[in-house]
Amino acid sequence: MGLMGVLGIIVGIIALISLFYTWIIARDQKKLQGEFDTQLDEKVQAHPYIRNPIFIACLIGITICLALIAYMAVIYY
Repeated sequence: MGLMGVLGIIVGIIALISLFYTWIIARDQKKLQGEFDTQLDEKVQAHPYIRNPIFIACLIGITICLALIAYMAVIYY
């Protein structure tokens, strides 16, 4: 299994985690139907950027790209 296989497995794991996390959020949203201006969880209020899945996905993607660039730089130069 080469580099593409490993990256494919990592992408699959991230996709499954994201799907599970989205399912949990959607389930909680059904419970809140009809309530306006609900209170945010204290953990989310304390860390609004760390708990955002979009920022987490971007951070993971950037980290993987930088690691791949560093790997290629070490191997080929």
